[in-house]
Amino acid sequence: MKQVSVKDITKKVRDLCISAACDLEPDVASAIRSALDKEESVLGKEVLSQIVENFEIAGREHLPMCQDTGISVFFVEIGREVLLDGSLEDAINEGVRQGYKEGYLRKSVCHPLKRVNTGDNTPAIIHTSIVEGGKVKIKIAPKGAGSENMSRLKMLKPAEGVEGIKAFVVETVKDAGGNPCPPIVLGVGIGGSFEKCAILAKKALLRPIGTQNPDSDLNSLEQELLGKINDLGIGPMGFGGRTTALAVHIEASPCHIASLPVAVNIQCHAGRHKEIEI
Repeated sequence: MKQVSVKDITKKVRDLCISAACDLEPDVASAIRSALDKEESVLGKEVLSQIVENFEIAGREHLPMCQDTGISVFFVEIGREVLLDGSLEDAINEGVRQGYKEGYLRKSVCHPLKRVNTGDNTPAIIHTSIVEGGKVKIKIAPKGAGSENMSRLKMLKPAEGVEGIKAFVVETVKDAGGNPCPPIVLGVGIGGSFEKCAILAKKALLRPIGTQNPDSDLNSLEQELLGKINDLGIGPMGFGGRTTALAVHIEASPCHIASLPVAVNIQCHAGRHKEIEI
């Protein structure tokens, strides 16, 4: 067995929170620069150039890319050979608490009815899974409300099939317009159950842009949807152009014979995600 200290987890989570807010991941930065080179709209190119300038300043000055530093969402893989010396949930929440305080990040979490701020951006949203090995892998995806509020879930009839999935995904992006601060990254969850497809959609956002889906059918569907979405003409920040989405990522799971759940989780152009192993 490998013993892992929850104090180490807290420290790593604190650092992840600050880094995710200030330092754009290379895959997202590369995708935005590539979009800038290809964008045909004059206004679209201007908006993309400002986005590039913004994340370059944020990285250089170690400042948040956006005022909305999000609710902290974690996907944690724990190896079967790992022995923790305390509570994983408490360790992650303490890391969030420290990271948002020390990084001067906006605390955006509040009671759903009273709307009273918790004051430290906790509790975090934590999804855990047990895997083989002796490591702990922690992935963070801070999620702002502008993009999260445009996300949707629908229980399709099985007879609607792939065409129904396509129509729902494209309709969701069209209705969102410029609200989620495009160019967006789209996470799509297909199958499972009501809650499973939503988690799959959120998890799909963590796949690096530019990587192919290992399932050939899903990969083809991703490319087709990306083309349809960019044909909408919404463009960067909703000002028109070819670059509405940087990528469409799909995760799928078997579902009940009488169901076809589909969730669409939209991420803004910042596409914030970071990960570490302990």
